[in-house]
Amino acid sequence: MSFIAQTLAADNTIEGSGFGAIGYGLAAIGPGIGVGIVAGKAIEGIARQPELAGQIRATMFLGIALSEALALIGIVAGFIF
Repeated sequence: MSFIAQTLAADNTIEGSGFGAIGYGLAAIGPGIGVGIVAGKAIEGIARQPELAGQIRATMFLGIALSEALALIGIVAGFIF
């Protein structure tokens, strides 16, 4: 058995396991701010032009979905690294 395999087999400890949660917490700040801005601007747009409420709402949901995709990428990166 090689030296690397023996070292990996003997050492079963994982150090720094909480850093993934901290990283995801930091990664979730950006999408949270983005969703707030998108929703606020959509409300402003609907208040200015109520007849376009349907189109603005659809665009708002698209913007929220794209912002939340960043949060999902952040959580996957936390599990990988």
